[in-house]
Amino acid sequence: MLTPPAADAKRVLERLERLYEIGGGLGANRPAYSAGEDEAIELAAGWMAEAGLDAEQDADGNLIGRLSGRQPELPEVWTGSHLDSVPEGGRFDGALGVVAGLEAVERVGRCERTLGVVSFRGEEVGCLGSRARCVNGSLPDAFVELHIEQGPRLDRMGAQLAVVTGIAGQLRRTIAFEGSAGHAGTTPMDARDDALVKAAEFVLHVRDAAAAIEGAVATVGEIEVEPGAANVIPGRATVSLDARAADAEGLDRLAAALGVDVPPRNYPIPMSGEIRSLLREELESRGLPPVELTSGAGHDAAVLAASGVASGMLFVRSLNGGVSHSPDELSSVEDIALATEVLTAALRRLANVS
Repeated sequence: MLTPPAADAKRVLERLERLYEIGGGLGANRPAYSAGEDEAIELAAGWMAEAGLDAEQDADGNLIGRLSGRQPELPEVWTGSHLDSVPEGGRFDGALGVVAGLEAVERVGRCERTLGVVSFRGEEVGCLGSRARCVNGSLPDAFVELHIEQGPRLDRMGAQLAVVTGIAGQLRRTIAFEGSAGHAGTTPMDARDDALVKAAEFVLHVRDAAAAIEGAVATVGEIEVEPGAANVIPGRATVSLDARAADAEGLDRLAAALGVDVPPRNYPIPMSGEIRSLLREELESRGLPPVELTSGAGHDAAVLAASGVASGMLFVRSLNGGVSHSPDELSSVEDIALATEVLTAALRRLANVS
């Protein structure tokens, strides 16, 4: 017999498992705009229809299921996330927000406002679907995205859920270092101009610069060396830079330390104060600590917020050290059940006109 938390999350877990099986192989394999993502969209559309939602795909491929409200002329309230994955990804990233969102809308039922469940296309490749929707389609009055944390902070605190305060600002650059190629065996050390050594010094500087700023992280994840032979001194080295900070001041300091600029659209994006307050109230009413965290990862909620939609996010605790984008990604049945309950209550309040 299922325990109450497992029973509450039974359908969510079953649907997550069906999505996880798409594509075969190790982990989740539904790359953006692939046959795997198409299959996941089709599967979710069927679940929406079973729940009584009117499901359709817009011109950019985003799936939106609507449960018509008693006052359909009012602005809509949406929830959801994405169904694409990185190669060999986890079963919860993105998919939990769509599946739990559908579960929550079905539990809420018909309200004054129309409720929508959305799966945006191509989130893992720059939130392409949500960006396209903000340009080409109508938008809701409010959006709440449920997502796993993808990090270890909640687990370290012993907390199950968190309200997201905002999405960290992010910089991405490709930086090239020039040197002089030469013979590895005949060029004296004091006569070398090694581009890779310059790049290595920059990598260490990136680490130290981020460590000196609270709420900042920075990563060099790619290095390309030319000409790329074991017996040739590198004449050119190109590195990637991914730098993020929780607030604008931190991002400015980090950018200055790394010698790059900050385009206006790269600054942190705050979540709606009203939705944050509502979610905190729902946590407190259940005896949960009203934990608030900044998201270091980008999300569709940030795209909608930047376009003027009142947006909020609820994080679910990640286990296994917070690992994500990996088959080892894990959240507990109890946390998923609780998050779905909180999301349901929040949507009910947002969709009913007082």
